[in-house]
Amino acid sequence: MDEPIRSLEAHLNKIGTTVVLIGAEALSRRHPGEHPDNFGAGAMALPETAEGAAAVISWCADAGVPVVPQGGRTGLVGGSVSKPGEIILSSERLTQIELIDPVARIAVVQSGVTLQRLQEAAAPYGLAPGIDLAARGSATIGGMVSTNAGGILAFRNGVMRHQVLGIEAVLPDGRIFSDLTRVVKASAGPDMKQLLVGAEGAYGFVTRVVVKLETLSTARATALLAVPNAVAALTVVGHLQGVAAVTLEGAELMWRQYFLDSARVHDFDMQWLEGEIESILLVEISGESVERATAELERALEAVWEEAGLTGGIVAQSLDQARKFWSLREESEFIYRLHPNAPSFDVSIPPGAVDGYVATLRQRLASVGSGLDAYVYGHIADGNLHLSVIGDGADAAGNRAAVEDAVYTGITDLGGSFSAEHGVGTEKRDAYHLHGNPERRAVAQAIKAALDPKMIFNPGKVPF
Repeated sequence: MDEPIRSLEAHLNKIGTTVVLIGAEALSRRHPGEHPDNFGAGAMALPETAEGAAAVISWCADAGVPVVPQGGRTGLVGGSVSKPGEIILSSERLTQIELIDPVARIAVVQSGVTLQRLQEAAAPYGLAPGIDLAARGSATIGGMVSTNAGGILAFRNGVMRHQVLGIEAVLPDGRIFSDLTRVVKASAGPDMKQLLVGAEGAYGFVTRVVVKLETLSTARATALLAVPNAVAALTVVGHLQGVAAVTLEGAELMWRQYFLDSARVHDFDMQWLEGEIESILLVEISGESVERATAELERALEAVWEEAGLTGGIVAQSLDQARKFWSLREESEFIYRLHPNAPSFDVSIPPGAVDGYVATLRQRLASVGSGLDAYVYGHIADGNLHLSVIGDGADAAGNRAAVEDAVYTGITDLGGSFSAEHGVGTEKRDAYHLHGNPERRAVAQAIKAALDPKMIFNPGKVPF
């Protein structure tokens, strides 16, 4: 077994703490996740308890060995990248769902529990986490805390920060920080646990989380609608939110090129569409029954059809058809089959400003290079857009700064964010310095210096 794993193993044996350790050879047989360099360290520790994690971290702090926290490795910005000389600290074995309390409507889980497992555990009680995203099968609760994940329901329930009631974590000096509050109201000084939310592993290693649960609505109705622009989509969204008998569960907008290519790849029947389209809105609502939800959706669409300028629509006639609708939006990996290495971005724009931003984005990209364009899709109700730049030269090293400038220009002035839900990691380091709030950066660095003076936790990443 490689160094420093041998030294760590000897230390753990000496103090009588059991932690699974994996070296480079064993890691080479595992999938690294979204980034090929996630296993660059060649050494991984997999504790089963907070105490085991604390033993590893204490040794790393004493030995000056950097620690890279990892969850499901589904991050898209390189936040889990590691390199030789570091030790990966994985939540892979922290998989206990310790409590589902249907009265308090909370769950207490270890950080390595996936979102899908929590959803499945809460469902028999008629409950669900108030957050959902496409990577639900692999994204872990600890990772979602560390990146302040957003997803489909953020427009209604907020992001991960708003779903977290309590956190247990191991700090960079090996101390276990435990604030496993199970109530919403806790006005007892600064809420220190919130420092760990969105910190991308810079301030500590999350081991347990108290998650707020919401009512699970399984009676759904789903539709695809041809809309002329984002304002029209928001008109539909606002109308559905005003229908008392139903709850809006999702509102996803796909601009023309993304939808057409996704439909082609997924062999989706387009006969319901007539003429040219600008964008497609996917909406889903819930009600007391599938029949009631479907009827209410059809009535609502009829009422708003002319006002929103809808030019076509189809309501799912079965659960299987609804799933096919969602696959068009969520199964976006086709982008990288058609356009390998397409630069991808994740931004937030105030919803009312989305149309103007997308129009000027296309103009700015065209000025960078002839034929450059972008797939645009995302969570329209909260203005979170996912962008993949395509065309000759989109991924050229010489165009990187210009492409990023085209994407990020004006976002801060609009009151948006250069990173909506994917974090900063290594991929958005330049954007963090160019477009991040300087006072916020300074405070983050001061907190980092206080909690991690040796700078061993997830080095080279936010807050840098």
